[in-house]
Amino acid sequence: MFFEREKGGDQAILVHVDFPEGDDRQDPYEFDELVRSAGATPLALLRCSRKKPEAKSFIGQGKLEELQLLVQEHQADLVLFNHAISPSQARNVEAVVKCRVVDRIGLILDIFAQRARTHEGKLQVELAQLDYQATRLIRGWTHLERQKGGIGLRGPGETQLETDRRLLRHRITTIKDRLAKVSRQRQQNRRARLRSDTPKVAIVGYTNAGKSSLFNRVTQSEVYAADQLFATLDPTLRRFEVPDLGAVVLADTVGFIRQLPHKLVQAFKATLQETSDADLLLHVVDAASEERHYNMEQVNLVLDEIGAEQVPVLQIFNKIDLLDDFLPALERNEQGKPWRIWLSAKTGAGTELIAPAIAELLGQEIFDQEIVLRPEEGQFRAMLYQQQAILGERYDDLGRTLLQVRMQAKDFRKLLSKADLPAGRFMQLQSETPWLDD
Repeated sequence: MFFEREKGGDQAILVHVDFPEGDDRQDPYEFDELVRSAGATPLALLRCSRKKPEAKSFIGQGKLEELQLLVQEHQADLVLFNHAISPSQARNVEAVVKCRVVDRIGLILDIFAQRARTHEGKLQVELAQLDYQATRLIRGWTHLERQKGGIGLRGPGETQLETDRRLLRHRITTIKDRLAKVSRQRQQNRRARLRSDTPKVAIVGYTNAGKSSLFNRVTQSEVYAADQLFATLDPTLRRFEVPDLGAVVLADTVGFIRQLPHKLVQAFKATLQETSDADLLLHVVDAASEERHYNMEQVNLVLDEIGAEQVPVLQIFNKIDLLDDFLPALERNEQGKPWRIWLSAKTGAGTELIAPAIAELLGQEIFDQEIVLRPEEGQFRAMLYQQQAILGERYDDLGRTLLQVRMQAKDFRKLLSKADLPAGRFMQLQSETPWLDD
């Protein structure tokens, strides 16, 4: 690694500052979950209130001395701030407490580094970490102001810090080039899906809201799901059959969190593009969380940042099994369209409401009537069966085949064209009597 420092354990003192309501608001309980998700052991919490951060140490001289005593008392290896602090503030605190100091952004990046599984995910995390460390390199080099002197080594030379920065810039350029190739491949895959007219549905939501559990439930998949923050980093795509609509591509995406580091959003831009390119978003919300409304606001902020604010949204209020006497339900908006579903991905209660809601939101005109086929049109019959569009089949007294068909009208027209049949061959109002060939 470019950045050297003493290796230490993960026994941590946590620091949380209560600021007035606003952009700096953080949740100390969520912070505790983040720390445990990173594998650290919280030993104590230093909590204080301020109107604004103190310029030198973020928490002020009095609290800094109190933090020093806590570190000495618990023999802690690490101090974790539940806020984004500047490199100079972290350096000043380190000088007093004599141990590592990591802020909220560094903690989240560390969790992402542990969770990344695919090659792309690892590259994205490394890029975000290097961008983050670029302003903090000086903290790691307290030795060797310059390279050693001696015969053949005299002269101005290059400081170790300058060498490190140069190597870091080179590594960042290399990673960006690799991610650009991955992005181009993703764009090719997206264009292929667009050509096939397969609708795309992306599952989004606050971290640990139950997105992967819901994904597994409706697609019968085995994506890793756990009761921890950022269990999913790498997007997973699965085919999902929706009645009256056909196949859709369902995508499980990374969870969001309040004040998600901007560098992280930029690094995961190729992955998050799956969200902005979707035809519909399933916004999964932890219905049992007291912070659910605030968490929804944070998710919407990230959606705005990645350009997905115009994508239609169906809210999924999950974990109703944790609520008292709460039954699955489908709520509609003023236009009568599905707006919110209450369900439990854990028990499966209410998950059957998702597919009809997706079909209603993404579906258009439905072709639902009985058609009559001539004997030479058996190929068209086979095509309808392949699309699982036939609800029933019978024969009349003349031996003709009568099929009860239900599918998207636009897809029915495409099949007619593919079978080289006239566009108006069977298309008629559903209220009319089924057409019979003379």
